[in-house]
Amino acid sequence: MKITIIGAGNLATCLGKALKASRYEVVQVFSRTEQSAKVLATMLEAQPITHIEWVNDGADVYIFAVKDSVLPILVEELGKKYPKKIFLHTAGSMPLSIFPAVLAHCGVFYPLQTFSKTAEVDFREIPIFIEGRDEKAMQAMMEIGQSISDNVRTITSADRKYIHLAAVWSCNFVNHCYNRAAKVLAERNLPFDVLYPLIDETRRKVHHIHPQKAQTGPAVRYDENVIAMQKELMDTDEMGQELYELLSKDIHRFAEDHL
Repeated sequence: MKITIIGAGNLATCLGKALKASRYEVVQVFSRTEQSAKVLATMLEAQPITHIEWVNDGADVYIFAVKDSVLPILVEELGKKYPKKIFLHTAGSMPLSIFPAVLAHCGVFYPLQTFSKTAEVDFREIPIFIEGRDEKAMQAMMEIGQSISDNVRTITSADRKYIHLAAVWSCNFVNHCYNRAAKVLAERNLPFDVLYPLIDETRRKVHHIHPQKAQTGPAVRYDENVIAMQKELMDTDEMGQELYELLSKDIHRFAEDHL
């Protein structure tokens, strides 16, 4: 099975490397940025291209790993040229219905993970959620998925939206909290790495107990003295104070609901 990857960002890079390790032949890598296309194509021993009209018919499967805003445009453009090929997109928040009706063999291939070009990930541990328009697309996704992951699941577009929402809460928002914590420490010339044991223990706990039961800190009991003191430490950061208060109230609300 030959594959063309549309995109050369974080997900495209990590997925491309996993595909190559599983002995799939990636024939082309498209990116509007020449350097990005060349870097990933070199890794995958593929042809780099920077114009979507240069995508040829040499692949069996075309995997789109691009921004949501350009995905429908690229899918429609290539779909007109190669309506009999298998088209897959990797976006958690975009439905199967973004594929035009002319495409019979299409699907969603959504790996649930945060990706960076420079960070190695073990795809065998990553859940991959798939949804297809027809059996041919489903078979292709199942074959590709099971070759790189031990956790491939079918899911509807409606449910995948909620998976993606939960992922934003548990990954993107949590990482932003790390960023805020790093800023607090940097302003006092204190190192972020003092938080590593705390971060690691919090992560470990939710593998064994429900996040509600793992929650600790002043907000659970709504300790107004501590909360007021810590808000005062952020007196030059109005948004930080608002976020701190809202999160504290929400944590306390959850705690009361589960008494």
